[in-house]
Amino acid sequence: MSELVITGLHARVAEREILKGIDLTVRSGEVHAVMGPNGAGKSTLSGVVMGKPGYEVTAGTVTLDGVDVLAMEPWERASIGLHLVMQYPTEVPGVMLNDVLAEALTARGRSIDGLTSQLRTEAATIGFEERFLERPLNVDLSGGEKKRNETLQLAILAPRIAILDELDSGLDIDALRDCARRVEAMSNEPQAAGEPLGVLAITHYSRLLHELRPDHVHILADGRIVTSGGFELAEQLEADGYAAFGSAESEQSADRPVERPGSLDDLFSL
Repeated sequence: MSELVITGLHARVAEREILKGIDLTVRSGEVHAVMGPNGAGKSTLSGVVMGKPGYEVTAGTVTLDGVDVLAMEPWERASIGLHLVMQYPTEVPGVMLNDVLAEALTARGRSIDGLTSQLRTEAATIGFEERFLERPLNVDLSGGEKKRNETLQLAILAPRIAILDELDSGLDIDALRDCARRVEAMSNEPQAAGEPLGVLAITHYSRLLHELRPDHVHILADGRIVTSGGFELAEQLEADGYAAFGSAESEQSADRPVERPGSLDDLFSL
């Protein structure tokens, strides 16, 4: 069983502390939802775990199956089984989807035999039009189709732990259902490593969680997890808002210090 363990994690951006001591453990087959207001540190958490530039870790550890994740480059983190489903997927003109996935699988020591057939099967499963498989990565896709594409890549690569950074952002009801149900299925079925997917889902809204049923819900406010519970916690949030759990004092922009549209840095999550 794989285990992502985050202990006492502190991180800052431009001398401003954003994460103030995060403790969280995600195991194979578990779905953890992290919810919180803008600026609470949710995207900072995903960026720090995946090694996105612009963040400075000042204390704490992140390990995957006992391996020090923070000592690794982003591509190394991906190669040992971490995967980020991006909130804002990058368009990469001239680079074909199947080529990206073939390179990623080869780097992991996995076979690419039957990849084309597998892509078509996964595309049909999540309602991703087959014609989009022949396009450069995410080029000229709508926001919803980009999220379907992210979900397809997740299914093909079958990592140990997936971080979903607002998968539901920009999705209509049908696309949300298709993507969330595919991730839910992966969390209940053995994947390439022989174990089900562990999921850390970052979201503002409980609508994602009606399809991706979480085992644990955590409320992140002002850089700390202030309370944890089950799905009923998400339902309470829907009814009462975040006020009962405290609000983040940092600005929304502080939680997203480095955005590089079109940057190849984002491909390290493949």
